[in-house]
Amino acid sequence: MAIATVVSRITGLASKVVLVAVLGLGMVNDSYTVANTLPTVVNELLLGGVLTSVAVPLLVRAQQRGERDGEQYAQWLITTGGVLMAGATVVAVATAPLLTALYLGAHTRANTALTTAFAYLLLPAILFYGLSALLSAVLNARHVFGPPAWAPVVNNLVVLTTAGVFVLLPGTITLDPVRMGEPKLLVLGIGTALGIVAQSLVVAVSLRRTGFRYRWRWGWDHRLGEFASLAGWVVLYTLISQFGMIVTTRVGAQGTEGSVATFTYAWLLSQVPYGVLGVSLLTALMPRISRSATDPDTRAFVADLSLGTRMSGVLLLPISALMLVAGGSLGIAFFSLGNNGIAAADRLGATIGVCALGIVPFAITMLQLRAFYAMKDARTPTAINLIMVVFRSGLCYLFLATTDPEDLVVGVALAMSLSFALGALVGQLWLRARVGGVDTRRTAGSLLRALAVTAVACGCALAADRAVHAALGETGAVAGAWITLVVDGVVVLAASFGGLLLVRAPEVQPVREALRRR
Repeated sequence: MAIATVVSRITGLASKVVLVAVLGLGMVNDSYTVANTLPTVVNELLLGGVLTSVAVPLLVRAQQRGERDGEQYAQWLITTGGVLMAGATVVAVATAPLLTALYLGAHTRANTALTTAFAYLLLPAILFYGLSALLSAVLNARHVFGPPAWAPVVNNLVVLTTAGVFVLLPGTITLDPVRMGEPKLLVLGIGTALGIVAQSLVVAVSLRRTGFRYRWRWGWDHRLGEFASLAGWVVLYTLISQFGMIVTTRVGAQGTEGSVATFTYAWLLSQVPYGVLGVSLLTALMPRISRSATDPDTRAFVADLSLGTRMSGVLLLPISALMLVAGGSLGIAFFSLGNNGIAAADRLGATIGVCALGIVPFAITMLQLRAFYAMKDARTPTAINLIMVVFRSGLCYLFLATTDPEDLVVGVALAMSLSFALGALVGQLWLRARVGGVDTRRTAGSLLRALAVTAVACGCALAADRAVHAALGETGAVAGAWITLVVDGVVVLAASFGGLLLVRAPEVQPVREALRRR
């Protein structure tokens, strides 16, 4: 799973780099990015959050009652969920112009007609997003984890192939007027949708190889009533999240051309460290936290929650700092290719750096929300999410009123990062009120220690940058960016983790013991 996650992130990064190189960071990419977001939004509203909190536990419980009971329930879930997603797909395609208007608003700098054209091609993927999630849940309930982890890699490879075909086709996508039958537009839209189809097929074939056989199974399953209240709060949580997404998209679309794509790519790239390290940590700790909440064993619950918070800071702070210090170089090194200029790539890099400020608060907030779910409390995560979204939306409109259009995307990224910092603080206080002491003093001490060591490492990296560039003299913008990126990466990561070892941070004790043994 870990290898698959890393490969998935690498191929995902490659697909983003290639798309930016091919499409640029302008109006075409803005339109494509918004349209490509719509299927995931509809899927998440109807199935994503509910599937995680309701269907998977029910699948596991049914599986424990016997293989026949587990297979029948899985058949019912696929039938019901598949029909729901098929209906949603038809409605979404029919209302594509309304969805586009909802996300872009009246004052957008994006091209509404092109976004709608892409939406018609991409919205059919809703069905396959849903099927992929459903079948992956059935596989996980059967203790098969590899294929669902590898399936996104296939999707990324299809997108890379689509970008290659797009480049080979002659001509360009015309914007005035937008022609639905243009080969380049059709290749990009249909090719992206086929990536999701391929992902779902990988999961379907893997499920069949486990011996599972699908048949239509209708009717209402009484077990869903046990989790109806929980599912309702999860749906409300998702609705609030999507409202926040609409606000950030609308505000970002009022910046310069390419702002929506810039923010989307920056946020996705800043999530790579969390996807590799944070999710792995969360996956390892959640069974222990869930058992402690069920027993109940408050001491063990607090200990694991504190460990997860401290490890999130120690593991992710150095990487977050690297992306902040070297964000501009990262943008120029990777995204100044093809149809992009240095200025657009530098702005993307700056946005990545600001998004990176939110990596650690985001990881801590996600851990806290899962802790509430472990206590069978879905209402508190929804309330915390509402606080974050309201705060973020207010900041976005404040930046819209006070910031130049070319800097608006950085303001939106800052609003996103600050909202998660607020969420982590509110979550910590709420947990303290709920379970008593949550080891706040020890947690704060560890985070401050990691922050101090990382700050020193960043200072060393900046000094090393000046020394290297002074020694090498004048270099081109791209070559200089690569040099800076390599120097910053080596110095920040080595100095940060080395410094944590030197100050004997408890969180790196296993590493120190392993080094001593060797």
